[in-house]
This record gives sequence, structure tokens and C-alpha cells, in this order.
Amino acid sequence: MNTKKLTTEKLVLGAILTALVIVLQIMGSFIRFGVFSISLVLVPIVVGAAKCGWKIGAWLGFIFGVVVLLNGDAAPFLAVNAAGTIVTVLLKGALCGLAAGLVYRALEKVNVYLAVIAAAFVCPVVNTGVFLLGCVVFFMDTITEWGLAAGFSNAGAYMFLGLAGGNFIFELATNLILSPVIVRILNIKK
Repeated sequence: MNTKKLTTEKLVLGAILTALVIVLQIMGSFIRFGVFSISLVLVPIVVGAAKCGWKIGAWLGFIFGVVVLLNGDAAPFLAVNAAGTIVTVLLKGALCGLAAGLVYRALEKVNVYLAVIAAAFVCPVVNTGVFLLGCVVFFMDTITEWGLAAGFSNAGAYMFLGLAGGNFIFELATNLILSPVIVRILNIKK
């Protein structure tokens, strides 16, 4: 297969996955665990990172962040600190796609499916980790108030259990189940 055709295939798949990220994030905004909606888009981000490389993975994550900012999911944080929200949301998306792509690339020569599973694990960990870090850096006073209002005596417990816990578990499980299956289907030769 020549390089130009491979590049075209990656660009087309990247474009299709970009559209899928937009649609899934908008649809996912209607499914909530706790305060925030779940991120159904992590699966296409991992698939894109595995099939097209870390640059497409980072792009898909960035698009995920843009849609989160535009569809109102970040509104509670935007009201407190717009710049902090924008930085956190765009970074968490782009970095989860970048990390998934780099992990996949590091492990694909060992075993493609091990690489996909590792990327599927890393993606939600980075997404949630950067979100929690952004909460600490930009919103700690607000998080403490929200936690107290929700009945948590500890802001850390509120961050892990009230803000991120259910979402993270759902996103991790969905990613670990669907990402390897989709990559396997895409790898089937005709």
C-alpha cells in the first residue's frame, strides 16, 4: 500500500470519527451520572488514535473539548472561571487522545489488541485525571462549597465520588469493551 493512499485513508477515517465525536458528545449530554454527562466519545478517540495515530487522537480529543464547551456541559464551571474551564476542557480532551495514541504506538509491535486495551484504559484515566487536576487548580473553593452543599465534608471525596466517580467507571468500562472490538473489526482484511 502506498503512503499517499494510507494518508488518504487516515484522513477519511479521521473525518468520519470527528463527525462521530460531535454526534456522540451531543447525544451523551442527555445521559447523566451525577452532575455531568458521560463521555461516549472516548471510544472513537481511542479508535482514531489506534488506526490513525496520536495526532488524529489529539485532534479528536480537542474536538470533544470544543463540543463540551459549546453544548453547555461546562456551564457550571464557565460561570466560575471561564479561562480555567476552557483550558481544562480542551486540555483534558486533547491529552486523552494524545496519550491513547502514544500508548498504542508504544505497544502495537508487542500485540495490537494489548495496545488497544492499554489505550482504552489510558484515555479515560487521562481525561478524568486532567479534569480533577483542573478542579484543584482553578475551582477548589467552588468545589469545596459544592461538596458541602451536597453533604460531603471533604472536597476530595466530593471530587472523586460526586463529580467523577460514576462517570469514570462507566467511561472506562465502555471504552475497554468497545474499543478493542471496533479496532478488530476495522483490522479485518477484505
